Parts: sequence; structure tokens; C-alpha cells
Amino acid sequence: MKIHIKNGRVIDPASGRDGSADVFIAEGEIVAVGTAPEAFHAYRTLDAAGLVVCPGLIDLSARLREPGYEYRATLESEMAAAVAGGVTSLACPPDTDPPLDEPGLVEMLKHRARNLNLAHVYPRGALTVGLKGAVLTEMGELADAGCIAFSQSNTNIENTQVLLRALQYAATFGHAVWLQPTDYHLAHGGVAHEGEVSTRLGLTGIPVLAETVAISTLLQLVRATGARLHLPRISSAAGLELVARAKQDGLPVTCDISINHLHLCDNDIGYFNANCRLDPPLRSASDRDALSRGLASGVVDALCSDHTPVDDDAKQLPFGEAESGATGLELLLPLTLAWARRARIPLATALARVSSDAARVMGMNAGTLAPGAAADLCIFDPEEAFRVTRESLKSQGKNTPFLGLEVVGRTRYTLVSGQFVFERGSRRESAPATRQ
Repeated sequence: MKIHIKNGRVIDPASGRDGSADVFIAEGEIVAVGTAPEAFHAYRTLDAAGLVVCPGLIDLSARLREPGYEYRATLESEMAAAVAGGVTSLACPPDTDPPLDEPGLVEMLKHRARNLNLAHVYPRGALTVGLKGAVLTEMGELADAGCIAFSQSNTNIENTQVLLRALQYAATFGHAVWLQPTDYHLAHGGVAHEGEVSTRLGLTGIPVLAETVAISTLLQLVRATGARLHLPRISSAAGLELVARAKQDGLPVTCDISINHLHLCDNDIGYFNANCRLDPPLRSASDRDALSRGLASGVVDALCSDHTPVDDDAKQLPFGEAESGATGLELLLPLTLAWARRARIPLATALARVSSDAARVMGMNAGTLAPGAAADLCIFDPEEAFRVTRESLKSQGKNTPFLGLEVVGRTRYTLVSGQFVFERGSRRESAPATRQ
């Protein structure tokens, strides 16, 4: 399909473009920005006056809950939520049931995602069999099946020797490893940040030390092996400082933070709000502010939703017993924009953290509007406000600390491979779109 998007504010962080321009799409690719190619005749013309046209958002952490946890969410519901939020590519962790530790499981997931004709799905394979931290998976076979990296999700490898062997193997064959930095023994049994709030509420705390000890260990192993390491969802100022030093030393290390930790702190737990039960836990206000500065400076490479849909029964429990996690795919864009306004960050810089920078972390040639790139676009109204309610969320998971909040910035259109997969206000908004 040939598409002409006119009069929009085109922001392409990868090229530095930010200004009014037209975008021309043909055969699933960007063919020109600015002037139409010779003899270009559009099948559809979209007037994007007053809207921002940017690369589709890329989310580094979104649990789709299939296979095994369909009672929490389905692939259909979460992919619909993704495109409604302008997310065109997402990486999903391997902590399904069974875990993504065999090529057949990865191929099945990718096949199901392709058949839905919505966002691109990039699985992370399990680093160890069953995520049990004992036996390494066949990383080569999993990579051939479509895994972009390998991780343990929220589980730990307690045996440092196994962890060393995993990084050595990954480095030998050029695989990236994504490991959430949490020391199991220091965090075990904890449900909230160790500090004044957890003490007042009588909640078992998780110290910042649980993160910094784990980061220190991982960085030493990276120095020894040369493996490419990504640290998802850094939560503390002290942890971020260790990452900054490692980058200064030239280590192949990247990191991200979640939208929850960018905007919230442990004070937001209030009177045991289970929607604030997260992993890692919300830290102090000073940690939150340090993460914001790190994201602005580029020490933090990307921002993710950490989308984790949880069923109501698992959240409607006492804080210490509630399941951790929050839905976030549909909030990634407006909460990124909210951060940009609060921190006085240029819009292009903020969008880079959820597009081109995220693509770089994933090792993908994406997140750009350059001619020849896949036509994955998010077109949004930067001034449209809406209230976050259970009814406004397409995700099957309605658990978010931001319920009731009015946010600004809403996706109007989402294109994937040059096809409209979401149009707000059309029949496509209530049913999965079919690419032509």
C-alpha cells in the first residue's frame, strides 16, 4: 500500500530530524521524507496536522503471558494494547509456562504473533533450562529460532560458576545477555524498598545493596569474559553510578529503567497500594530523581514499560502477598511525554529513549524514519488528555499505579510494516486490524 502522511511534525531521533514534513510509504517501507518520489501515487493520504509522526515505539520489556498464563492475559489482548499505545516492536521475557528454553516454543510464539498481524515480537530466550539456574540452554538453537538475547527474567543464577560459564559461552558466540541485577540472598523475602516507608508499614525491606552487589558481580564477570550485558530495570542511584563507571571504562554494558521507577517512589505505596508492588521495588525519591537524570544524560540507555499484566485475584491481596507487576504498554508514550515536560527534555530526546536507543540495545536496525527502513510509525496527538481507567486500557491486566491519573499524549494511528494496525475512533480500535 502506498501512503502519504502530510502536514505532521516529523520527529526522527536517529537522524535528528524535527520539523514539518511529509512521509511517503510504499511496500512496507519508508521511501521518502519531505519530497515525494517520482511518479508516487498514494492509495491513502492522511492529514497529520497537529500530530507528531515518529518511529513506532520499541518496548524492551513486555510480558505477553503466553504460553501458560492466559488467565492473566492473552497474546491478542496484549498485542492490541501495544499498538493502541503506539508500540510497534517489543521484547518479551522468557518466564512463560513452560519457559522459552526450547526452539519449538520460541517458533510457536513468533508464529502466533505473526498471524495476529500487529506488533513485532522479539523473544528473549531462557539462559538456563527451566530458568532453574543450573544447566545452560542451547543458545545457538534458540537464536536461530528468533531469540534476540538470553535472560533469567526475574529469577537468579545463585551459582556464580554457572553464571561465569553462561557469559563465557555467550561471549564466544556473540549473544547478548540480559540479567536483572538482584542478589537473591539479600532480597529474599523482601517486598518493598528498605527504608522509612517499609519500616513504618511493617513490610520486609529489600536493600539497595541487593542491587549493587549483583551489579558489581556481573561487571566483574563482564570484565573477565567480554560478554555483552544489558541490565534491565535499574532502580537505584547507587546502581546507576556503578553502570556509569563501567561505561566510562569501556565495558559493553547497557541498562534501562521502567516508567514506574521514573515517576514513582516508595512513598507512593501509601496505605498498602498493591498496584505499587513491583520487582524491583520502588525506591526512594532521591533514587527516582537520579534515574531521571541518568535517562536524560544517556547513562540510562532506554525506557521500558515493564508491562506485567496480573489478574485481579492476585492483586487484591495484602501488599506482602500480592503478585508484583503493573500493566504499562499503553502508558509508555504518555508517561515518556510527561517526563520530558517535567525534566524539560527535548521531545526528540525523550522519543529516542523509546525508539532508536531501544533498538540499539536490542541490536536491531529499527526505530528510524530513514528511507529504506520498515514503515513502523506512531502518530500521536501531543495535546490530547485522557484519564487512565480500567475501561480505557485494552490490556487484560488492569493493574497500574497510575489508575485515575490524567495523562497527556495519545496515539491516533499506528502503522506496522506500512499497514494501519490501529486507528483511534475506527472499527480497528475495537478489533485486531488485518494488514492488506
